[in-house]
Amino acid sequence: MFNKLKQVKDLRHQAKTLQNTLAQEKISVEKHGVTLAFNGNLEVTEIHIADSAKDNLENNLKSAFNDGIKQVQKVMAKKMQDMGGLPDLQNLFKS
Repeated sequence: MFNKLKQVKDLRHQAKTLQNTLAQEKISVEKHGVTLAFNGNLEVTEIHIADSAKDNLENNLKSAFNDGIKQVQKVMAKKMQDMGGLPDLQNLFKS
């Protein structure tokens, strides 16, 4: 039982380490005059809107945001792969 508790503690530590590592990542996306900057935790850190983008602002923002999310997800997947991934939670709690 203590072994499983240690595994859970190790998993939490690994997840926290990953979250801190991702927070340091900076991803910038420019689409149709809208520039968005994200960190690796999917938080928007900057927004810049060119005058030319203001006519179709809703669509331009949506497009830039979706592209940014995809790029951040790729970075997250790469970081998780580099860290050796996370253990299979189902196997962690099997007896």
